[in-house]
Amino acid sequence: MVRAGAALADEVGFANLTMGLLAERVGVRTPSLYKHVGGQDDLNRRIAALALTEAADAVGGAVQGRAGRDALAAAARSFRAFVLEHPGRYAATIGVEPSGPDDPLARAGERLLVAFTAVLRGYDIEDRDVNHALRLLRSLFHGFATLQAGHGFQWSTDVDESFEWLIAFADRGLRTL
Repeated sequence: MVRAGAALADEVGFANLTMGLLAERVGVRTPSLYKHVGGQDDLNRRIAALALTEAADAVGGAVQGRAGRDALAAAARSFRAFVLEHPGRYAATIGVEPSGPDDPLARAGERLLVAFTAVLRGYDIEDRDVNHALRLLRSLFHGFATLQAGHGFQWSTDVDESFEWLIAFADRGLRTL
């Protein structure tokens, strides 16, 4: 049910996902969904955990065996591709807070952080600065990908070229810390 909800969120937008729409999509009456999820909030949280898990798998797989700029570029491209392919489910991850350390949302988020932390090992970043560097990467990659997914780039300049420029900029910045 969660995968069907995530696919529907990608199609119609996370803000437009409802239990009624999901029930219609899977061919059941809305009350039947409650056998699988505890309501809209539970569905949203499960979609967010799924999205973070999938993003962690994509980024983790992309950076495996790479270091430095190669790892950074692979992580950036895989994260961007995930957001562009799954804008609804990725939107579910924004602003949702884990209820505790055992929450699947917390575990999935931690896996994504581990993947991006692996990228940072290729740079000479002091331990005290790792969280700052992670926030920098999240801001850059999240911002670019969500703007692109929302059709926020209206200029004629090639978006892929701009993204490669962003990767080069991040690499230079991380190398100069």
